[in-house]
Amino acid sequence: MARRTPPRRAATDTTPTAPCPCGLGQPYGDCCGRFHRGQATAPTAESLMRSRFSAFAVNDAAYLLRTWHPTTRPPRIRLDVQQRWSRLDVLGATGGGLLDTEGTVEFRAHYSVHGHRGVQHERSRFVRDAGAWVYLGPVG
Repeated sequence: MARRTPPRRAATDTTPTAPCPCGLGQPYGDCCGRFHRGQATAPTAESLMRSRFSAFAVNDAAYLLRTWHPTTRPPRIRLDVQQRWSRLDVLGATGGGLLDTEGTVEFRAHYSVHGHRGVQHERSRFVRDAGAWVYLGPVG
């Protein structure tokens, strides 16, 4: 008998009324969900960074690739469905506003995987590409 592969599930509830993983306290459908569905683009570097964190939380690899600068974007990414992204702490930002063309966001992303907790601390660089904010990579 052939083994069935279980369906890939989102690590976090993606119903429109569920709390958004980004931590802003809004419903997912009104917050990062609209970016993930392509109904809007993130207006600031910080909002893009928050939506990318949420994409990790809901296992949306396609969104992560779409919002990655073409010069630094990998050809594909594989998300670990066992990894659970639990909290985002934005520590600071420079630039990245409505009228800016580049910006940085420093954050701590908390996760657990296989029973172990971890934190990813990064200062990320974002730039506008064809008018939309995209992730360029870590600073330094």
